[in-house]
Amino acid sequence: MSHPLYAEDPEPAEPVPAGLLCVPVRSGPAGCTARLFRTPLGGRTAVGFTSPQRLAAVLGGGQPWVRLSEAALRALAEPVGATVLTVDPGFVPDVSRGHHLRAV
Repeated sequence: MSHPLYAEDPEPAEPVPAGLLCVPVRSGPAGCTARLFRTPLGGRTAVGFTSPQRLAAVLGGGQPWVRLSEAALRALAEPVGATVLTVDPGFVPDVSRGHHLRAV
């Protein structure tokens, strides 16, 4: 049995790697730390953006960031319970001031 091409398969067997991502960080006692967020359902997620412009559009131009591979971001986030990776989350207004993701 041959594997279908991704274009023909609505749910590929393996996700396509995101490549290098712009990852929001915050300063801490040991240097920079990747910011983790919560999804609308309360789960922890690591977040990466495919461009600095997309990051700035959601988190603002003053948000510090570093460039990491998808694998490196997953390796940093998994030990602290963030097993989900969200790429290019959008801004979704709600009743409060809200973002689609909440900082943890």
